[in-house]
Parts: sequence; C-alpha cells; structure tokens
Amino acid sequence: MIELQLFTIDDAPELITRILDEKMLLQFAGPKYHFPLTEDQLNADLADENRTLFKIVDQTNTIGHAQIFLKEQTFLLGRILIWDENNRGKGYGKKVMQELLKYGFTHFDKETAELNVYDWNTGAIECYKKVGFTFDPHVKSEAKIDKETWVSLNMKIHKNTFQLQES
Repeated sequence: MIELQLFTIDDAPELITRILDEKMLLQFAGPKYHFPLTEDQLNADLADENRTLFKIVDQTNTIGHAQIFLKEQTFLLGRILIWDENNRGKGYGKKVMQELLKYGFTHFDKETAELNVYDWNTGAIECYKKVGFTFDPHVKSEAKIDKETWVSLNMKIHKNTFQLQES
C-alpha cells in the first residue's frame, strides 16, 4: 500500500544520498536544483508556502519522494522519484500519481493538475497517460546538460477526468 507522508528536513539525508549525479538530479527536479542536492535547497522548498513535499511510503519503508507546487491556475506535480529501479514498472508510479492527484484535488481549489516530463522518459510518459494525463502541445521547455538538450513536455489532467477514473 502506497502512502504519501509529509516530508520533513529529517528525511533530507536519505533523499540526498539517492541523487547520484547531475543528470539524475535534472531528471528528478528540473533545472532549479543544483548538484549536489543539499539540505539548504530542500529547506527552501519546505519554506515555500506554495509547495507540499512528500515522502512516498510502502508499508513502513520510504521508497521515494514527490512534491506538489501550487500555481495560479493549476497545481504542478513534480520531483517524483521512486528510488530503487527494481521498484519501477510495478505499478508504484500509477499509485503515487493517483495519491498525489487525490491530495491535490482535495486540498486545493484547482480544476487542473499538470506535470512536466522529458520527452525521452517514455516509461514515465506511459504511466502518466494511464492515469489520464494528456499533452499540452502549447507548453514546452528545454534544459541543457553536458552537450545534450532535453525537451520537457507538459501534461495536464482535469479534475473531472480524474474523478471519473477513480469511480
């Protein structure tokens, strides 16, 4: 059973040790964080009243991290990471997304949720589609790392779409 629990600074050391390199940090967090991830960067997010940070717990073990960021019209799901690659492809991602959406639509007065995903991250894209997210072709951005350019795509889901899938 997957559960979202509020992330505290006491959870930071475990998250920090899971981010192995600059590319992993960019994939996980986008360009705002800088490698190596530090408690100061996480404290800045914890102090931001528009951010809610979670640890992802499976029974008693923390298996990942996620955040919700309130925007003017929507809430953004992001910084989602299941640490152990052996736990990927087992349905955890879909359950985490459903829990994040349930939390967001219950706690915030927003009709739409969104997220950003790099175009090469096909596993994540398929997971998000299964939950009901669709691409917003009008929103794209790029991030540069080493000599590569990563294209970030935006996906959205409306509250009604989510509620229909939940029933």
